[in-house]
Amino acid sequence: MAKQDNLEPQTRDLVRFAAAIAQGYEPELRERAASMRLSQVPAAWAEELILQSVLMVGYPRALVAFAIWRKASGVPAPDTDPDQDYALAPQWARRGEEQCAVVYGGNYQKLRQSVRALHPALDSWMITEGYGRTLARPGLDLRQRELCIVAQTAVLETPRQLHSHLRGALNAGATFGQIEGTLSIVNPLLSFDQWKKVKELWRAVRQDWSPGN
Repeated sequence: MAKQDNLEPQTRDLVRFAAAIAQGYEPELRERAASMRLSQVPAAWAEELILQSVLMVGYPRALVAFAIWRKASGVPAPDTDPDQDYALAPQWARRGEEQCAVVYGGNYQKLRQSVRALHPALDSWMITEGYGRTLARPGLDLRQRELCIVAQTAVLETPRQLHSHLRGALNAGATFGQIEGTLSIVNPLLSFDQWKKVKELWRAVRQDWSPGN
């Protein structure tokens, strides 16, 4: 497995914070927030990561992460945000379809059909709230977003989602080395058996992957 230095230093520290959010251990979160400040990770990156973490880890851990980030960074919350206006829902849906299609490539229609078969509301929420309102926001590029999701789904032991987002990171422009650098960050957070499963899953994705597929 490649080393973490396959990632740019600021992206590496962002991914480390993503993994810590999923883990939910506050001392680790504080340490990773301090590391981001030392490496001058842009505040917008950190805040976009925490916002998108709601999708992966839920509000409880995202709220804790925001509180720790605010204290560590000294950056105040903005007064307003464009995406707090629900009148933008049609725009979210359009940009969500575009973003999701990039992440899933040739599997996009299959994904939509599978999620819709579970419940039509889930399909709508995934596109409008998940990909459109959240993951398509400016402030953090799609490659970085997907690398952070890879880290979080690995920590959370959700192999189906990890499989999808390993492929999504590749579709978003991440290199094999960058993904392996991301996985090396979560390695210490996993048991031997958990890490073995992650490595096997990544090996299968890497062998089968081709651009746009």
